[in-house]
Amino acid sequence: MKEKVLVAMSGGVDSSVAAALLQEEGYEPVGITMRLWNLPADEKKRGCCSLDDVNDAARVAESLGMPHYTVNLKEAFQENVVDYLIREYQSGRTPNPCIACNRVLKFQLLINKAKKMGIEKVATGHYARIEKRALSYVIRRGVDPAKDQSYFLFDTPQVNLRRILFPLGNDTKEETREAARRFGLNIAEKDESQEICFVPGDDYRKFLTDVGVESREGDFITGDGKKIGRHAGIPFYTIGQRRGLGLSAGSRLYVTEIRPETNTVVVGPREELLCGSMIVANPTFHIPVMTGDELLVQVRYRHTPVKGKLYLLDNGSVQVQFAEPEEAVAPGQAAVFYIGDAVAGGGWIESFTQAR
Repeated sequence: MKEKVLVAMSGGVDSSVAAALLQEEGYEPVGITMRLWNLPADEKKRGCCSLDDVNDAARVAESLGMPHYTVNLKEAFQENVVDYLIREYQSGRTPNPCIACNRVLKFQLLINKAKKMGIEKVATGHYARIEKRALSYVIRRGVDPAKDQSYFLFDTPQVNLRRILFPLGNDTKEETREAARRFGLNIAEKDESQEICFVPGDDYRKFLTDVGVESREGDFITGDGKKIGRHAGIPFYTIGQRRGLGLSAGSRLYVTEIRPETNTVVVGPREELLCGSMIVANPTFHIPVMTGDELLVQVRYRHTPVKGKLYLLDNGSVQVQFAEPEEAVAPGQAAVFYIGDAVAGGGWIESFTQAR
């Protein structure tokens, strides 16, 4: 009897090919599409949220002769992803909604659904790999560096990792598209989804305005406290931002710090973005580390990992001392620790200290 696998199908190329590959490998895939959000009808950049995507997923499942279900998770998505994004921006932090979505919806709720259906394994179209080692499961980078998504998965608990399959972990994007053509899938040439599926045009500032986020104007100040202008509201700025500040200065200015307690946004030259160390809260580890260990540290998606020493603090947080000053470290973003291509762990950037 073939082993059933519940496959999260967004209607895109990756998840569709994941289902087809599992079927080819001898599994019995069961497709499920999560309705998460309603994009505006005129939004051309489709993610995983439009009715067209749901229909695409259903058509792929039909072409493969596999069952397909749709489940409404809009309320959970609003609470765990959208509301989280809004709260973080209002607090002067830079959120990562994709990590929250992966942890809560694409895996925990998906696994819960699989259990109710009597299915042991779940699968997605992520470009990452899971390796069983002696004492634990380890997340490894996908072989395609341009598509690797291991960064988003660092806080997936061990109890869930043992149930997850990533059929695309050893493939490049072009190999995935070629597989879609080989399987005769109608989505083989479908465009990539946008970065944040529920934010039209990836314009989070407009999204925050449209949903009525509360904000109030305040002062732009320099590092020494000099007022040099007015900002539109803390939620509309991120560490490292240069464009859209509306400031006239003799040199380029960047957002170097956001202070919600005083409703001020600190700006300065690029060198003031350099960070010597940071505090990472609520860490999760898949590979044991010791205080003083030097690992590779990735402070945002698409960031090239850099060397940093980890110091385990008594309060459960981690201090990271960078080997070389690192630029634009943003509280609220994830810091993920690697040993080679394996995710040792990660956590959430709480604060940073400027390099001296």
